[in-house]
Parts: sequence; C-alpha cells; structure tokens
Amino acid sequence: MQPVKIKIYFLAALILVLFVSVKPVHAKPVNEIKIGIMGTMKMLMGEHQWMGAELAAEEINKAGGITVAGKTYAINLVKVDDNNMLSISDAISAIERAITLNKVDFLIGGMRSEAILAQQEIMAEHKVIWLNAVSASLELTRRIARDYDKYKYWFRTSCLNAKYVGAIIFANIEMVAQKIRDELGIDVPRVAVIAEKVMWPDPIIAAAKKDFPKMGLEFIGAWRPSSHAIDTSAELLAIKRAGAHIILTIGSGPVDTIWSKQYGELQIPAAMVGVNSDAGRKEFWADSNGNCNYLLISTIIANLSNDNFFEKYSKKYNTDPIGPALTYEAVYILKEAIERAGTLKTDSLIEALEKTCYHSFRGKISFYPKGHDTPHDLMWGPDYVTGFGLQWQDGKLALVWPVGEPVLGDKRWKGIRYDEETVEYKLPPRMIKYWKAKKK
Repeated sequence: MQPVKIKIYFLAALILVLFVSVKPVHAKPVNEIKIGIMGTMKMLMGEHQWMGAELAAEEINKAGGITVAGKTYAINLVKVDDNNMLSISDAISAIERAITLNKVDFLIGGMRSEAILAQQEIMAEHKVIWLNAVSASLELTRRIARDYDKYKYWFRTSCLNAKYVGAIIFANIEMVAQKIRDELGIDVPRVAVIAEKVMWPDPIIAAAKKDFPKMGLEFIGAWRPSSHAIDTSAELLAIKRAGAHIILTIGSGPVDTIWSKQYGELQIPAAMVGVNSDAGRKEFWADSNGNCNYLLISTIIANLSNDNFFEKYSKKYNTDPIGPALTYEAVYILKEAIERAGTLKTDSLIEALEKTCYHSFRGKISFYPKGHDTPHDLMWGPDYVTGFGLQWQDGKLALVWPVGEPVLGDKRWKGIRYDEETVEYKLPPRMIKYWKAKKK
C-alpha cells in the first residue's frame, strides 16, 4: 500500500505546483462608471427609458468607452425600477437603494413629478448627479434657483418644463385654430381641456384660462380624469356637448392612451391636440384600430432625416422611440461632460454640464444657468430644442409643426421649419362635416 500512497502524494503535489505556477488568463481589469437608469420599468415609459440608455451605452462602450485623465471607463447600467407612477414611497426606496446598495455613480431617468420632488431630497443628501428624462413640473428647477447648493445636482435633459411644453401646445393650437377659421368660418374656436389629474398640467391649464382669450379662443372648461383611468367616454361626451372645436390633451400616463382611442371610437367632432406619449409609436395606429386618426401630438421627439437615431433604435427594439427614450442623449451628454471636465469629481462635472452644447436632431441642447428662475432646465426656442407637432394622417405620423411662422408673436421662429418632412395639418373630415351641418 505504501507505493500507492507515495504516487497519490506525488500526483497531488504536481497538481498543486501546476496550479500555482501556471497563472490563469483573465480579461484586463476594466474601470467602470455605474449609471442607474430609473423609471417605472414595468410600464411603457420606463421600458423606453431603459432601451434608450442601453443603446447609447452599447455604442459608447463599443467605441472605447469614456476617457478620463488617460484612463478608459466602460459604462455599466443598473436598472432601477422605482414604481414612481403608483407609489412615492417605492420611488424613494428605489433611489436610496440605487445609491447606497448598488453604488451608482450617476442617475438618469425618473418621471412622475410628485415622486421626483421626494427623490430629489435623497439625491441632495448623497450629492449624486441626476440627469432627468421625463418630468415637466416647474418646481423641480425652481427649487434649484431657491437653494442652488442643495439641488444643483439635478438637470432636465430630455423633457422641457411645463411652461415650454405649454408654449409648444399653444403654438400647435394656434395653427389648428387658424385652420378652423379658414375652413369652417368659426371666428372664435372653443377649447376644452382633458388632463390627467397630477401636478404638472396645472400651470398649462392656468395659462390656457388666461391666454386663450388673447389668442381669439374661448376656454370652456377642464376635465381631469385619473392618470390611470380606463374609460374617458364620459369626459369626451361632455366635451362634445359643451361644443368644443378643439380638445387640448395633457397626459403622460396610461390614460392618454384611453382618450386617444375613444376620440375616434366616439367620433368626437373636434380637433384633438396636445401631449400623448404612447401615440408617438408606429404601433399605435394598429393598437387603436385607426381611431387615433387626425390626432395631433405636441412632442419633443420626431423621426427626421437629419439623424439616424430612429433607424438604430427601431432596428434594435422593433419599435419607434418615444420621449422617454431620449435617455439616449442623456448618456452622451454625461459622457461629453465627463471628458470635458477630465475628472469624475462632482462639482467639476456640474460646471461642465452647465456648459453643455450638445447638438441633437431636435436642436441644440443647453441649460439655463445659475441665476435663471429655472436653472438646469433645457433651453427652448428656435436656436435650441424646438419641439414638434405630429399628426396621424391615414396610418402615418406626419410632421406638421413648426411651419416657419412666428410662434405666439415671437418673430424669431420665422423660417424655422423642417422642410423635407413638413406637411400641412388636416382637420378631421367628421369635424368638417359636423360643423358645416350645424351652420345650415
């Protein structure tokens, strides 16, 4: 038995020597920047927030990553499902976990303004830079103006604030109202509002009450269903009975899908104009059985020939990007700021972000500076992000605004037009028929 034992010991020793002397081959250690992509990931908006960021991160990593002071960093995305549409407490817990447990270096995303107001407190406590994707409340940046040192970490990179969203909507309504005057001979079109019952539409509705009479329009009331309502037929039929020529829609939750479909199902004889996240997808025509025909969407994203973002996104995900997918740009904006700053130090990065001049298919992206009443908000105007008006016309989304005319009296907009893509806005034929019959 002794020789056997010796052989076994010898063999074990040989294996040990080989294990120690032959070093395993490992991939070269990679520095990484960890970015938390935060949103309601089980809903459409959150899905697109993730997909937009994912596409950008893949492109950047494939091209060599982010270079900081001679070191190369890969982007590592962390999916943060914060359930912000349904629970503020869930949203608070999610951002806390992302920062303290997942150890994210930056945050991108976020949506419901009520939730973000609470989440900003966690951001401020931990001093984490956050590029926000989809929220419009003015309070989110006004609080930066009031207490810059506390809230300076927050930037609105994708969505415009409610004031400018309202201005785009009003410009679209101005265009539609003129069409109604020209084709139907109605001098003072009547406008009704249907808006989800959350905080961000409030300043737009207040502005509508004040400004519509100056625009030659009559404001006839606002209907406010829940953001998760599954039926808005009562509101739409009440608006029809009130004699509305234009329905201003303000929604970013599931309810805007409902009223967009029921608008056609109920054959409402009015022009529908406003914010609608879901209706910007090419699939929405089939999803609504064509009932979204002639709906006009005031939006921050459009498929233009001067950029291949839509093509890349559609090829990868088999769907069109909607507004929340502009996390794609947020990742690139962060990358550029890091490389310009040459450091990952927070205060230096904030200074670099404040100097952002990122050229997007939707215009130049820059932020209002410290001292402005809404610092770190996207600049809006003919030289910056313009916004778009898209109308469903017989199965296709057509670009109908800007049209090269002054916007709400602002002559700087003269000539601002995307010539290759822009077509004429059309009133719904059922509306023309209904109101012409009324005049007889």
